[in-house]
Amino acid sequence: MEQTITLAYKDDMLSYEGFRNQVLEDYRIAMLSREASLIGRREVLTGKAKFGIFGDGKEIAQIAAAKFFKAGDFRAGYYRDQTFMFAAGLASVEQFFSQLFADPEITNDPFSAGRQMVSHFATKQVDEHGKWLDLANRKNISSDMAPTASQMPRALGLAFASKCFRNTPELRSFDNLSHNGNEICFCSIGDAATSEGHFWETVNAAGVLQVPLAIFVWDDGYGISVPKSFQTTKGSISAALEGFQKRADTNGIEIYKLKAWDYAGMCEVFEEALQKMRETHTPALFHIEEVTQPQGHSTSGSHERYKDPKRLEWEREWDCIKKFREWIISNNIATHDELFSIDYEAKNNVRDAKSRAWAKFLNPIKELVNKCSGLLSQIVVNDAPTFNYIQQLASDLQHNVEPLRRDILRTLSLVMEVAPYSPSYPEIKAFYDQLLAENKSNYNSYLYNEGPKSALNVEVIKPLVQFDAPTVNGYEILNKYFDSLFQHNPLVFAFGEDVGQIGDVNQGFAGLQAKHGIQRIFDTGIRELTIMGQAIGLALRGLRPIAEIQYLDYLLYGLQPLSDDVATTHFRTKGQQSCPVIIRTRGHRLEGIWHSGSPLGMIINALRGMYVCVPRNMVQAAGMYNTLLKSNDPALVIECLNGYRLKEKLPVNLLEFNVPLGIPEVIREGSDITVVSYGSTLRVIQDAAERLERHHISCEIIDVQTLLPFDIHHKIVESLKKTNRIIFIDEDVPGGAAAYMFNHVLEEQKGYQWLDVSARTLTAKAHRPSYGSDGDYFSKPNAEEIFNTIKEMVNE
Repeated sequence: MEQTITLAYKDDMLSYEGFRNQVLEDYRIAMLSREASLIGRREVLTGKAKFGIFGDGKEIAQIAAAKFFKAGDFRAGYYRDQTFMFAAGLASVEQFFSQLFADPEITNDPFSAGRQMVSHFATKQVDEHGKWLDLANRKNISSDMAPTASQMPRALGLAFASKCFRNTPELRSFDNLSHNGNEICFCSIGDAATSEGHFWETVNAAGVLQVPLAIFVWDDGYGISVPKSFQTTKGSISAALEGFQKRADTNGIEIYKLKAWDYAGMCEVFEEALQKMRETHTPALFHIEEVTQPQGHSTSGSHERYKDPKRLEWEREWDCIKKFREWIISNNIATHDELFSIDYEAKNNVRDAKSRAWAKFLNPIKELVNKCSGLLSQIVVNDAPTFNYIQQLASDLQHNVEPLRRDILRTLSLVMEVAPYSPSYPEIKAFYDQLLAENKSNYNSYLYNEGPKSALNVEVIKPLVQFDAPTVNGYEILNKYFDSLFQHNPLVFAFGEDVGQIGDVNQGFAGLQAKHGIQRIFDTGIRELTIMGQAIGLALRGLRPIAEIQYLDYLLYGLQPLSDDVATTHFRTKGQQSCPVIIRTRGHRLEGIWHSGSPLGMIINALRGMYVCVPRNMVQAAGMYNTLLKSNDPALVIECLNGYRLKEKLPVNLLEFNVPLGIPEVIREGSDITVVSYGSTLRVIQDAAERLERHHISCEIIDVQTLLPFDIHHKIVESLKKTNRIIFIDEDVPGGAAAYMFNHVLEEQKGYQWLDVSARTLTAKAHRPSYGSDGDYFSKPNAEEIFNTIKEMVNE
């Protein structure tokens, strides 16, 4: 519904002087942000920064929204929210420029340590030991991303967490994480990005779930150069969403239409609507229209190319700061001269902040330049031309007005190339290696947790299987495990398609919803993307979600947020945020084209930053869940589809034992050939190995257990040293995970040195598996293929 509101401040809320001061402070922030955008663009165009997308034109709307962003709230925004951050007190102009300059020092760019481009914000969520901070009593920013609408699934999850905290009695004591679920997730998005499926799936899920998600749509009429008439049905996202409007007897969302220049109207609507949201958890969409873009989309081009003179004139006339200024003067809040004084001060402050940020970025590099030049000035070489060449390199580096770290390393490398026998070489090489190490920390660290919350640091505890342990179906192992887990860990939630009422399609959660509650084990719609989003949001708020993708083939629907968001969270915040989601799914051999997936090559290359676990049975799977729940690292666990009814011994220490990640297990010792695989394929290999034994061929079978991480102690090479033959077998397509394993063992671990015959890979065919038992047999490695290939290798 459209809201038309005029400013109506109550006398008991603020004195006039207090009201006036707040308005002028808002005007000051708007001017600071606008000037930061203007100068930021110039810094890019002069070459000091690489690229810029700025928030000019959205200042007043973001200032109004930030007024009601409270401690405990979360923001999942996009890359034009600088003014919101300034107004919320979570970013300074100097920090904004430090990020623009890609400063790798985290005290200068506290959002990403130079790893993300400007206006990609984040707040610290965990301490150096991986312990969650007091999120309920601070304003929280989930780390921003650039892919359009990628913030939407996560925003749903952050809002959904409030519902979990409010409705789950077991969570009442965790008041450091939530105050009874009163927190809102503020989510911002550009109007054109609402065309993405992420937006629609999120809005639908929010309307069904009824969660406190506040979506702010900044509508400037374009998606880069494409007008919204080509983007959105009816040319209006609020009009297109009218069917989602909540009524008295329905679920749904509240819809508000506001003008980006209407400071008074936005303040009043936001205050009432957001308070209602805290109380009722009804989601809302705020369609902010008539937004302008004074500098166009980004520094990569000019909007004069696609906006006609009439549109450009309209944007100048209806610029939000211009209208705010007019409103202030017409209401006698301040004079033109008073506002001019604020303008002047803001411009000076921004210039000073930019200069400080640039000095903080450049001065450490110049110190390194000076050290490098000093080393090179004292170098000892045998001939004058080489000496002169080196001194010229040093001079060029010294006279570089804006040097980068790469310039120093290149100079040192060129010197070492021409003077490898110089007595000065060891000192120069030591400095070069020091810089490489420092910059590895600056640019290549924190892909995974590196401290006590690393999954690789979890103490190994073996499963305890008594001599009279019962033998049960694999799914019963998991069922008993999850039952015990939910009894003892109140932070764990499980959800997905068919997980709740029927306990998942393979009965891992059978009967557990009735026992542990619909709040903790529940069904979702068929919407893999936002199932991942729910998991991400819960994890970022300190809970431990186990989110299910029913079949591995359907992971593609949810792969984008896992790849772009989960897998990069720890990296792009330099360890300040962790997202310990566990994605549970099942795959490998069954008998159907979309129910037999093993696309591990795709997965391991898309999910660097997550762990990928491929247990061969359900005891292993339970141990991997234990390991992951003791860490802050995210992971994908792929259970074997055809393993749920295979018999296994039930350990007595279900919640205590851990399967170490990255450490393969030898499941059959042998002397003639090393066979490397994982998951369901191992059972086929074991069949072939027994037949080969009758032909006096002894196979050593190794289960890698996890593909990420992979064989961190080089256990497979130790086997290869003994057998001198190796084959990698899996169900992925040619060039997939088998090639990945081949690369690790033979190239990275230098296993090629121990080969007597060429190594092999044996994989599925280069297509989806055909249906039926014969389709499975001819599409994926079978025992006969394995038998013949290994026999051929041994006889070479």
